[in-house]
Amino acid sequence: MKIFIDKQYERLNEWLPQIPKEKYIQRFIELDNRGYVWKDKVYHQLINEFGIEEITWEDLLRDYLTYFKENCVPFSNLISMLGELKRNNILIGIITNGKGQFQMDNIKALGIDKYTDTILISEWEGVKKPAPKIFKTALEKLDVSAKESVFIGDHPVKDVRAAQSVGMRTIWKRDHQWDNVKSDFIVDDLGEIPQIINQSNSVPY
Repeated sequence: MKIFIDKQYERLNEWLPQIPKEKYIQRFIELDNRGYVWKDKVYHQLINEFGIEEITWEDLLRDYLTYFKENCVPFSNLISMLGELKRNNILIGIITNGKGQFQMDNIKALGIDKYTDTILISEWEGVKKPAPKIFKTALEKLDVSAKESVFIGDHPVKDVRAAQSVGMRTIWKRDHQWDNVKSDFIVDDLGEIPQIINQSNSVPY
């Protein structure tokens, strides 16, 4: 995210002359709350706090929607992990919260859409994580049961606990913001996942 905000400031700095770059970047990151606050609220707050008059929050949001996909950075070993799962004939789905086309553009920019069998985005589904319905819909689309499935995520509530609530096993991608996350498996690197899934599939749930 910091890479994008840095570039946004450079693109729009003639309308943000009174704001030091590092202050703009720092405040955006604080308001963004690790991506869990939608950007209309973030930019509206920035406009108010900094007293920006030369550009609107809608303009800033439009810039974000247009250019963010060019700065998507995947977790290490994401592509190799997905490739190995597909070679092992594992069905892969994505469940993500956010705006439909924006999220789809990011998924395609990362190059992961071609590995997936279904993609569910909260705006298009009319429901978002951690609601059980979106997980159940994904299972229906993949035609698999919850006990046959493993959900991978980095949020302890919206991913891990939510998936467990519908009977799925879970893998938590460790995030040091949280401690004591109760997941079936915990990884620091996505490259660990194919072996875990192969082992878990050989053991009755």
